[in-house]
Amino acid sequence: MGNCLNRPQPKDNDSEHHVDFSAGNVKLITTEKAWDEKLEQAKRDGKVVIANFSATWCGPCKMIAPYYGELSEKYTSLMFLLVDVDELADFSTSWDIKATPTFFFLKDGKEVDKIVGANKPELQDKLASFDDSLPQHHHQ
Repeated sequence: MGNCLNRPQPKDNDSEHHVDFSAGNVKLITTEKAWDEKLEQAKRDGKVVIANFSATWCGPCKMIAPYYGELSEKYTSLMFLLVDVDELADFSTSWDIKATPTFFFLKDGKEVDKIVGANKPELQDKLASFDDSLPQHHHQ
């Protein structure tokens, strides 16, 4: 498990390999308006939202990003969002992000749980428990 507390000094970017942070069913949030729209949509659909506050320079964030994408395909009854803390710095500050990645679990737009750090087993367990707690209804 790991997390990043602050941005490292810039290095030679050639050594960085690209990680797709919004793979699978993960929706990248680039504006507060998009955030509000997704939360409204989740509320209408009765979905729990998992919001990953992440950073492209954070090693643990890169490590868990593909797994988060896989989980988004497995747990389709949940809505998976990704917020880049650098892209939406003020917004991230309003959520009191102390380290990345931080995963918030939201129901009706309100925080019901959170995980700080790239903890795969804990993320899997929480997702499974939220998925199990939802009424089983399938959209055509």
